[in-house]
Amino acid sequence: MSKFNRIFVVVCDSMGMGDGPDAANFKGDLGADTLGHIAETVEHFHIPNLEKLGLGNLKPMDKVAKTEQPLAYYCPLVEKSAGKDTMTGHWEFMGLETVKPFITFTDTGFPKELIEELEKRCGKKVIGNKAASGTEILEELAEEEINEGKMIVYTSADSVLQICGNEETFDLQNLYRCCEIARELTMKDEWKVGRVIARPYVGKKKGEFKRTANRHDYAVKPFGKTAMDALKDAGLDVLAVGKIVDIFDGEGITWSEHSKSSVHGMEQTIDICKRDDWRGFCFTNLVDFDALWGHRRNPQGYGEEIERFDEKLGEMLPLMREDDLLIITADHGNDPTNTAHTDHTREKVPFLAYSPSFTGIRDAASAALPEQENFACIGATICDNFGVPMPEGTIGTSVLELLI
Repeated sequence: MSKFNRIFVVVCDSMGMGDGPDAANFKGDLGADTLGHIAETVEHFHIPNLEKLGLGNLKPMDKVAKTEQPLAYYCPLVEKSAGKDTMTGHWEFMGLETVKPFITFTDTGFPKELIEELEKRCGKKVIGNKAASGTEILEELAEEEINEGKMIVYTSADSVLQICGNEETFDLQNLYRCCEIARELTMKDEWKVGRVIARPYVGKKKGEFKRTANRHDYAVKPFGKTAMDALKDAGLDVLAVGKIVDIFDGEGITWSEHSKSSVHGMEQTIDICKRDDWRGFCFTNLVDFDALWGHRRNPQGYGEEIERFDEKLGEMLPLMREDDLLIITADHGNDPTNTAHTDHTREKVPFLAYSPSFTGIRDAASAALPEQENFACIGATICDNFGVPMPEGTIGTSVLELLI
C-alpha cells in the first residue's frame, strides 16, 4: 500500500542555494548563491510559508528566519550530471545522469552550414545568429523581421536554438513549422542542441514588442527510460504543468498543461490539488524565476517572484490531504547578482518535503535530512512510494523511509 496517494513536485526553476562542490569547474560560477544573494539584496523579503517549511534552516540567509519547528523535511541536493541546464536537472530528478553536456553556441553563433540549410528549408533569410536576450533582440531586429520577411534566430548560454516570429506577419503555425525544421536539422551530433524554442511575439515597432504565451519547446527525447515512464507504465497518473511536457518531449506523461506564468502554474497545481480524479505524480515547473529574472540579472524581480510563489504556496498547503506529499526544489542556480555571465550557475538546490501526515518532525534537528549526492532521490522516492521499480540504468536512492 502506498504511503502517499498523490505526490506533487514543484520546481522553482533556477532557485539554487550556493556553490556545488564542483562550482570552480564552471567558469564564473564559484561564489554564486541565488537564494542567499537575493535575500541579501532585496528589501523587505517576506516568504512566511517557505520559512514555516524550513527554508531558512537550510543555510543562513538575510531576512529568511529559521524555525525551531519546521513543517517539512529538508536538505540540499547536489547535481551529479555534467551540466547546469534545465533538461539536465529535470532528467536527473527522474533518474538520468547526463554524462556529456549539451552543446552550446554561445560564443560563435550557429555554423554557416546549419544557417544556410535552415534558410533554404524555411524560405526565409536568417538575421541575428548570436547569443542575446530575447527582449533585447526584439528591440534590435524585430522591425527588420516584420518589414523584410526575415527570421530572427538566436541562442543563449543554454543549449538552445530560438526563433522569433511576429504572430501577425510571420504566422504562428509557420513559426512552429520552421522550428520543427530546425529541430530536425539539429539532431545531427555536431549541431545537437537540447531545445529548439519558438518565441512568438506581438507589436509593430520598438517599445511595443512583447513575447506571448504561445512559446513552444522542441526538446530531444530523454536518452533512457525515466521514473515517469515507470509510473505511467504501472498505470499511475503522471500530470505535467508548465514546460515539463516539453522538457521530456511528452515521454512518461498522461496529461499536461502549459502555463502562462509561474503564478498561473501554481494556480493550475492548486486546481489539480482540489481534484479527486487522479492518483500518482504531479510535476510542475515554474519558469519565470529563471527566464524573467535570473538571466536578466534582476534580483529585485526574482525576489518578488519568490514572494508571489510563497503566497500561492500558502493557498495550497491547507488544501493538501493526509496522504499527499509536496516536494519543492530547483533544477540549477541562476544567481541574479553574478556579473561574470548571464548563464545558469552551478549550485546546490533545496529539497523541502511536506505532508500534513508528518508526525516525526519534533524540532529542526529531526527535520534535517542528510545532503543527497544527486537530484534523482526525488524520482526514486516517488517510485518507492508506489512500489514501482526505477528503470534499469537510472540513478537515485529513495528517502521515503525518512519521511515519517
